[in-house]
Amino acid sequence: MTTVLRAISDRYARLENIGQFIEVPPGDPAERLMLYLHVPFCVVLCPFCSFHRVRYQEAKARRYFDALRREIRMAHDAGFRFGEIYVGGGTPTVDAAELARTIELARKLSPISRVSIETNPDDLVPERLRMLRDAGVNRLSVGVQSLDDSLLGEMQRRDKYGNGDQIRTRLAAVQGMFDTLNVDLIFNLPHQTVESIRRDIHILTREIGVDQISCYPLMGSRSTRVAMKKDMGRVSYGREKPLYYDILQQLPADYTPSSAWCFSRGDSVIDEYITQHEDYLGLGSGAMSYLRGRLYAASFSINRYVRLIDSGHSGITRYSQFGERDRMRYYFLMKLFSLKLNKAEAEARWGGRFARTLWKDFAAFRMLGGIRDDGESWYLTRRGMYYWVLMMREFFIAVSNFRDLMRLSIRSELDPEDRADLPGAA
Repeated sequence: MTTVLRAISDRYARLENIGQFIEVPPGDPAERLMLYLHVPFCVVLCPFCSFHRVRYQEAKARRYFDALRREIRMAHDAGFRFGEIYVGGGTPTVDAAELARTIELARKLSPISRVSIETNPDDLVPERLRMLRDAGVNRLSVGVQSLDDSLLGEMQRRDKYGNGDQIRTRLAAVQGMFDTLNVDLIFNLPHQTVESIRRDIHILTREIGVDQISCYPLMGSRSTRVAMKKDMGRVSYGREKPLYYDILQQLPADYTPSSAWCFSRGDSVIDEYITQHEDYLGLGSGAMSYLRGRLYAASFSINRYVRLIDSGHSGITRYSQFGERDRMRYYFLMKLFSLKLNKAEAEARWGGRFARTLWKDFAAFRMLGGIRDDGESWYLTRRGMYYWVLMMREFFIAVSNFRDLMRLSIRSELDPEDRADLPGAA
């Protein structure tokens, strides 16, 4: 299944170079989209991470945030209005003041009710957090990955972000400051034991009681596999399934799944914007958008991105056009990732052709015991939740492989030590 999914996902993530720039289609001021903002700066580049990121330089980051705010204004002038914001990276909080100014601008231009941002444990500083909360942030997602000191060392995170006990103390101090405090964990790290991840879950859910916990499988692109093997050990996907089922078993009963890998207490805000919003606009270098059946990508060159914005253009330079069947499959994958797909809604969306067109997909997952049908909706079973984790893992790996190729074109913008993980690097 992994082999088949990898081939399909690679096809989805194959975006064409369309020249110097492209303007996105005009927005509808009556529609409320999700706005994704990408901040590609990090102080430490973790070996397992394949997102678009470069080492933080203050002057470059300030120029970047200025361009990002101008692009937000351009999107507003093109008719786009937003109801929610998700800020990812990189580490969006490398400059909390610039981030707060950017969020405040977006909220001034659109009726935004929810703002979710990613951060790292060392940025859990009271004055920064108050600044972000005052700017309108509802959900704080902390990339902890593990509380195991040995694993933090292998991931090159312990020296910068603190050891397990320090992170634990910081999280406890933040709990209750935002509507939702989410903690990201990674499972299937090469030297991770069942006991290690059980301890992490116990600390986060029973001792601290965070609002939400997201458990992601290790997702390595072609380039990061080399760095991971060197620093962390060889990845084995054979351990992934039993670890996932053990996580489901260890989570307390009051943590219910919001998606196949996100578990929440109460009415927590979730970050799976791709499941909640069929269309979304991504702004910033390397940001992805999905609008009207097209997947777009902005330039991965920060210098080029700023030049495009300076000249009054969008930062988007690549796209992939989905045919109707692929659009249906994308909708099927993303909607069921949040565990439930309403049949009437799907058929209305696709003119009554949805189940008929995808009958082979439905038949396969029914045969595998992954989907059940109650007459009104399709639901993921417990087994189906793992299948969707597997499919989303392959989808994001394919997107990361695309990012690898894009990073090849920006070698000159990377520090020498950061070029070592590029594909084909010695």
